[in-house]
Amino acid sequence: MRRRQQGPEVFRITGARRGLAEDVQGRERRYVISMLVRTVSVILTVLLWDVQRPLAVATLVLGITLPYIAVVIANAGRERSPAIPSSFAAVPARPMLDAADDRVEPAPPGPNETPRNDG
Repeated sequence: MRRRQQGPEVFRITGARRGLAEDVQGRERRYVISMLVRTVSVILTVLLWDVQRPLAVATLVLGITLPYIAVVIANAGRERSPAIPSSFAAVPARPMLDAADDRVEPAPPGPNETPRNDG
């Protein structure tokens, strides 16, 4: 059962997290699926108890432990932010200066400055 999206499809191009509403909806969906599996396992336990006892015990154990696991998974919180994508464009390298270009002539003194004698 897939719901149709309302509006235009949006493509995720950044490493941003999913929205809070999407995250809560995903956790609720996982919890409901887990509880449906638990319900089926409890019903199978009742139906198989007199027919095949070892399988009934296995479904009983599943029915007992699954609620705890489902609650822990549902309360796990938001997902971690995904890793930075490796498709970033490389920064162009800055050209290196020659040794001759490192010698910079001092600017001539302004009209209100006295000439300096560094030598």
